[in-house]
Amino acid sequence: MPIERITSADDPRLADYRDLTDVALRRVLEPAGGLYIAESAKVIARAVAAGHRPRSVLVQEKWLPDLEPLLAEHPDTPVLVVDAEVAEQLTGYAVHRGALAAMHRPDLPSIEEVIADARLLVVLEDIVDHTNVGAIFRAAAGLGADAVLVSRRCADPLYRRSVRVSMGTVFQVPWTRLPAWPAARGILHDASFHLAALALSDDAVPLDDFRAIGHPRVALLLGAEGDGLSRAALDASDTVITIPMAGRVDSLNVAAASAVALWELRRPAVA
Repeated sequence: MPIERITSADDPRLADYRDLTDVALRRVLEPAGGLYIAESAKVIARAVAAGHRPRSVLVQEKWLPDLEPLLAEHPDTPVLVVDAEVAEQLTGYAVHRGALAAMHRPDLPSIEEVIADARLLVVLEDIVDHTNVGAIFRAAAGLGADAVLVSRRCADPLYRRSVRVSMGTVFQVPWTRLPAWPAARGILHDASFHLAALALSDDAVPLDDFRAIGHPRVALLLGAEGDGLSRAALDASDTVITIPMAGRVDSLNVAAASAVALWELRRPAVA
């Protein structure tokens, strides 16, 4: 590996990693530069295993041996070695997870490619909280969803916090962007998906009753905290479903709700 030891946070070779806590800067830098940041050896390993290409890796000396097997397929990747003080000056926080990698952002697959063999989809509409997006991807990976579709205004699944919260599962679950309603409804209906909107409504069907119907292909629609799904999404759905609640609690956080719904819908109902 080409190892470059760096002693100053102002070094131009560190430009991809500078000011990670500045959300506005990262939103401009990453999409425009075609990059995202993977944090920790485990997450970097999952990104590389998914075919993503590192542009460089930032690491502290003690974690250097952990990188060798991760970068075996990319031996020309620059490895930027810094001490803990420089890493914290650079990123604005203590880098405890060993390494960061600036990864080239892959081209998104087509919707048709992502949903071709799927039985259970998760559709995220305008969920702007990166932590929730990452947690939903982790639930999708762990509970058997086949793919995730995200709206144009949904938070970026490859944003650093989303990747970290997902524990790298954003690289395991196929995903792509979905057009606005009602165009999205036409695409999913053409593929024989039943659109189930998770929302509060007087005519909502309890989740367990919905599963008992046994729809062969289901797209689970999830909306943002507070506002929930838009009127357009609810109008596009075939069924509104709800998780039965107790204790005078009307709903769960969207990430928690996604896990409950995916657990219930993870397999078709037995006829």
